[in-house]
Amino acid sequence: MPAMNRRAFLESATCAAALAAARPLLAAAGAAGSRIGICTFSCHQHWKAVGAKHAGVKFADAAGFYRYARELGAEAVQTPLRGAEPRGIRELVERTGGYYEGELRLPKTDTELAAFENEVRQSREAGATIARAVFTNARRYEALRTRAEFEAFRQQSKRTLALIEPVLRRHRLKVAIENHKDHTAEELAALMKAASSEWIGVLVDTGNNLALLETPEETIAALAPSAFSVHLKDMTVLAVDEGFLLSEVPLGSGFLDLPRIVGTLRKANPALVLNLEMATRDPLRVPCLKDGFFATFPDRKTSHLAAALQRVKDNPPKAPAPTVSGKPTAQVLAEEEQHNRHGLGWMKQRLAI
Repeated sequence: MPAMNRRAFLESATCAAALAAARPLLAAAGAAGSRIGICTFSCHQHWKAVGAKHAGVKFADAAGFYRYARELGAEAVQTPLRGAEPRGIRELVERTGGYYEGELRLPKTDTELAAFENEVRQSREAGATIARAVFTNARRYEALRTRAEFEAFRQQSKRTLALIEPVLRRHRLKVAIENHKDHTAEELAALMKAASSEWIGVLVDTGNNLALLETPEETIAALAPSAFSVHLKDMTVLAVDEGFLLSEVPLGSGFLDLPRIVGTLRKANPALVLNLEMATRDPLRVPCLKDGFFATFPDRKTSHLAAALQRVKDNPPKAPAPTVSGKPTAQVLAEEEQHNRHGLGWMKQRLAI
């Protein structure tokens, strides 16, 4: 058998076996349309190593990431094309029975719209029907210092949605805006309601809004009706003088009720792709006891702070959170892969609810 054909055969056989193992559980859960995927940030240490030209990387582009993700046990990937040939990605995904979700950079002005439309076009050529996006990569409590700054950001978010809606409609691509530690769940839900478009929805991250002092239940209840995609993660918290540390941890080892969360999301949208996001990194500091944290939402200090601190107290870590500082790259990459293999396996075994 020629080498290329043999590779294709092995890819198909491996993927088929993983799919066969997962689907009975999903069918039992009444989630016939669900797929188990992995997002690019779940492998961000590998991507960093790619940029640094580290010798130990196992992929170097979007196609390689897809093959790697399938070998880990995922059916789908959510990732930017990173310069990959879109039709090549589509052929690879279709040949191996997988699924692809894209990632887009949102425009702020008319001058950025042509570049955005080109990304939309390429995502569709690659086979995506849904693509993830964020309004900002910054955390609200770090980047925005006043209520006026937040209101300007919120108005910009509205303008962005108005700009992109005709483009999305024209190309028939849905955009899933992540709750990215910028808007509260209530604020993001209101933006979705105002946009009122079948092409604009939410990527529900199950852990991010803990940094805005919300309960997981509060976040999911507000955002599930608009959910197009999911970043599934488990979390742990630890009290520190300025507030608390927030960490992604291997699925099942944190304090989130993931079967209940997934059940709520699937009820709202049975076709959701559940993308693992197990970020292997140092814990994030949520300085909710420092001056300035509540500058953009002062009412939240009264409405959410006490309950959030009690939640931290009531949910001590079951084990030390992952860290990367001071570790050699090879060890970090190995730990990241171990976390992802565990997460995808856990999803297949435990989400038949």
